[in-house]
Amino acid sequence: MKQNKTTNLKKMNETLSSTEMGKLWVAYEGNTMARCVLSYFLNHVEDKDIKQVVQKALKLSKTLLVEIKEIFTQANFPLPVGLTDNDVNLDAPRLFSDEFYLHYLKYTSKAGMSIYSIAIPIMIRKDIREFFIKTSQATVELISDVNDVMMQKGFLPLPPSIPIPDQIDYVKKQNYLNGFFGNVRSLHALEIAHLYDNIENNVTSKALLIGFSQVAKDEQVKKFLLRGKEITNKHIEYCTQQLHKDNLPSPSLLDDLVSTTTSAPFSDKLMTLHKIDMFSMKVRSYANAISLNGRRDISGMYAKFLMDTALFVEDGGNITINKAWMEQPPKAADRNNLAKE
Repeated sequence: MKQNKTTNLKKMNETLSSTEMGKLWVAYEGNTMARCVLSYFLNHVEDKDIKQVVQKALKLSKTLLVEIKEIFTQANFPLPVGLTDNDVNLDAPRLFSDEFYLHYLKYTSKAGMSIYSIAIPIMIRKDIREFFIKTSQATVELISDVNDVMMQKGFLPLPPSIPIPDQIDYVKKQNYLNGFFGNVRSLHALEIAHLYDNIENNVTSKALLIGFSQVAKDEQVKKFLLRGKEITNKHIEYCTQQLHKDNLPSPSLLDDLVSTTTSAPFSDKLMTLHKIDMFSMKVRSYANAISLNGRRDISGMYAKFLMDTALFVEDGGNITINKAWMEQPPKAADRNNLAKE
């Protein structure tokens, strides 16, 4: 019995489970994209403080790629292609201002954290679990550095202030859940937090979509990105309206941080995959907001957002499939097809 346990443990430490394959695969793909984008940013950044943060982010992405490659090689797992040097033109003119780089890093680091932190409890191999713990901690440190520099430069808007409660209280009436009709209560702190966070993500996403759409060459890709901009703008407006109803401030747009160049620093493939990835992250963000919400009108708003986002991601997926840009993640064996052979 002891020998069987030892054999199983050895096998577990040599092979990759489906969860490990999936999370390592998506982390590798995402960091090939980050390497391209951040290398371009670094080629244009002028502010020395912002440059240090971009350098740190790029170094982290390169380190993760090396470590994941080593794990895959040891497991005889084929290395994903991801995005390569062919997908970035480092000498293209500046597309975004230095300030935007900080907003971008905060935006994408949140997405990275959601992948890395959720991976930790489902990893079986200790070495891979420790890899994701270390990666999650490094990403937290990066976001902290980004926030520090944003605060120092005056680029970090403060979330809305609300009164500290006088005492502990309990909800006494069902109309606490109202939103569409009757006595509608003011927003509670968690609703405000997620409305604010989603606006913050979306104003960065919108600026990115403006830049991407003005440099995209393929007409189908350009239309896709412009549609993403319109969806994002509507989501910003709806969330902002919810805050403004209670006389609470919202984050400002970042549209003016995009230059007027039409020379593309990135391939259409990279820009399409980037927005598919980041819209996919919105699904988690909106679902999380619903789970901590207590008003029917806001739940309905987020449900509509989720539908908008899912349809956009599906359409983007169809573009990447038609253009042979979508790599297939590792998948389970198709037993029905095997039985037919």
